[in-house]
Amino acid sequence: MRQWLSRWLGDRGERRAARFLRKQGLKIVARQYRNRFGEIDIIARDADRLVFVEVKTWRAAEGGSPSDAVDLDKQRRLSRSAAAYLKRRGLYGRQPVRFDVVGIVWPDDAEPTITWYRNAFESTVA
Repeated sequence: MRQWLSRWLGDRGERRAARFLRKQGLKIVARQYRNRFGEIDIIARDADRLVFVEVKTWRAAEGGSPSDAVDLDKQRRLSRSAAAYLKRRGLYGRQPVRFDVVGIVWPDDAEPTITWYRNAFESTVA
């Protein structure tokens, strides 16, 4: 049951993050893109740049910011997934990219607090 609730909150956060990013002028290209390296929550376009977005949604910020959960290991997995996405579309090395993180704190019976970290980290793939 706990895993289901966590998945539900995560999906709800991703939908809210996509809506938030659209309002900021980004065009959503894909959600929940999966390949053998992992999942990319949101792929968006910001002008000429492709943006790979990791969304972290928590019920409370007691243990810090949700963005703190995007550690070096998670950054490596996202970088590999993004590289595979770009290679599959013939864009690797030709498309400017950015890695963003959206942290959402969504307590029960309250509106969420959304924090957008543009250019949160550099790709770990050379």
